[in-house]
Amino acid sequence: MTDYSHHYTLQEAAAHAQDDGTVAPRRAWQLVSEGRALLVDVRTAEERKFVGHVPGSAHVPWATGTALSRNPRFVRELGALIAKQPQPTTVLLICRSGKRSALAAQEAAKAGLANVLNVSEGFEGDLDDAQQRGRFNGWRFHGLPWIQD
Repeated sequence: MTDYSHHYTLQEAAAHAQDDGTVAPRRAWQLVSEGRALLVDVRTAEERKFVGHVPGSAHVPWATGTALSRNPRFVRELGALIAKQPQPTTVLLICRSGKRSALAAQEAAKAGLANVLNVSEGFEGDLDDAQQRGRFNGWRFHGLPWIQD
């Protein structure tokens, strides 16, 4: 019997994604922890270092620096990372709130990179009424694994 457990097809990815191409944080962690998807953090290096990150996640910044200047090499760097993975690979992108990673997933799709989805809610989640993150959604809010330097 052939083991297909590490071959997560586009159809399977689409089945777990919402209509907008996002995967909920808990489902994303399940796929990553089962070895069925690669988690790629698209936040800045500073955000990863000072806010925290998911253990074992790869890093390809969508933007850099405090001004969040768009990384012109993003698609090329993501494509190179994907090329190093066992094929086919589902890639899940995560940022602070799910907005930058949604844009990054759209750009990846436009560039022809398949099976790239966005993790909804992001690492820290959306702002609440008090302008604070992490109070009602996001990776950390759901108690999923993360570490901080």
